[in-house]
Amino acid sequence: MAEASRDFQVFAKPGGAVCNLECRYCYYLQKRQLYPSGASCRMSDDLLERYIVQHIDATPGRTVSFSWHGGEPAILGLDYFRTIVAIQRRHQRPGWRINNGMQTNGILLDDEWCRFLKAERFTVGLSLDGPQRLHDRYRVTKGHMPSHRHAVRAFRLLHRYRIPCDILCVVHDQNVHHPLEVYRFLKEIGATSVGFLPAVWPGTDARDVIGSCNVPADAYGDFLCAIFDEWVRQDIGRIGVQMFEEATRPARGLEHALCVFRETCGDIPVVEHNGDFYSCDHFVDPQHCVGNILETPLVDMLESQAQRSFGLAKLDTLPRHCRTCEVRGLCNGGCPKDRFIRTPDGEDGLNYLCEGFKRFFTHSVPYAVKLAALLKAGQPPERLMREVSSEDSKARPDAGRNDPCPCGSGRKYKKCCQGQRA
Repeated sequence: MAEASRDFQVFAKPGGAVCNLECRYCYYLQKRQLYPSGASCRMSDDLLERYIVQHIDATPGRTVSFSWHGGEPAILGLDYFRTIVAIQRRHQRPGWRINNGMQTNGILLDDEWCRFLKAERFTVGLSLDGPQRLHDRYRVTKGHMPSHRHAVRAFRLLHRYRIPCDILCVVHDQNVHHPLEVYRFLKEIGATSVGFLPAVWPGTDARDVIGSCNVPADAYGDFLCAIFDEWVRQDIGRIGVQMFEEATRPARGLEHALCVFRETCGDIPVVEHNGDFYSCDHFVDPQHCVGNILETPLVDMLESQAQRSFGLAKLDTLPRHCRTCEVRGLCNGGCPKDRFIRTPDGEDGLNYLCEGFKRFFTHSVPYAVKLAALLKAGQPPERLMREVSSEDSKARPDAGRNDPCPCGSGRKYKKCCQGQRA
């Protein structure tokens, strides 16, 4: 069987856009409109097996990774996921490894779910937007009831069962103004891996839409910088923050891991509940439906000219303003779905988040270069925290043991950076 020419990740949506929440900023709920009203949004067992076989066959290596998304995938029930694992085992090749990840809001997770997830070595992405008043601003049920306590309960369950868990925090127009409150809440509950996803409805500028939950670009930059300043002083090696790790990759000679910052894209397509293949999770629409796995093998669509053209368009349509930008190698124009404002010289195609990205990357680059040098020299990354704390102390030599720490953590100097001085 033919294999894909490069690594790929498919967002498989066996339950389509069906969800038990109605988050105001969710871009995927509306995708239900692509399919007939009243039709089942449950991928049949036969189609599920066909997808799994094609995914294994297309994988160019000995590790096969599945990503189960929605909507809310857990709404299909635990038995459905037991079927998934049983099918995978039937078709797993000798010596190969199969990994599974699931993105969930956590509402349906319980001990039985967690025993399964642990036994089958699933990783879990859990949506949690910070403390209660900020999370419940938009993440509500169909009946507009809050969901925060359910998400926190799910996190604690996952933590108790030692299931690897990445927190996905959507940054919107409300929580963006409380960066340290959000970050410290996630630290307090024990999060060790966090991603901050900006809420941007394609084509809707927050400045022009009353009531939009779009995150303002400048505020998003400030949000990242504020959290980065605490992370670089206190949490390197203890908490992984996806955006901060991305900022260090070019300085370390590594390609971006996050698709929005790669030079080209198209490596994270979607397979919907009926087998439809779309170029990207953010482009699930008729114009970007490449085909269906019932008619065309998955590998052929991954390697198709349509999919390659979609990926290359990100680079080909990059505005002149971006091509000469000093942080281009860090940003590469961001996600194409967000390129709907104009450059200062009037050219179309500038990323809505440009101002925020530029502010953050400019702020973080000096630290990224230092971190890369430490790693190249075989030094532990935590040493950067001591170096930064030492610089803070030199900048504020008069800081007393009981004074607020110069790093801005809000804690006393003796309880924070004084003990970390090199």
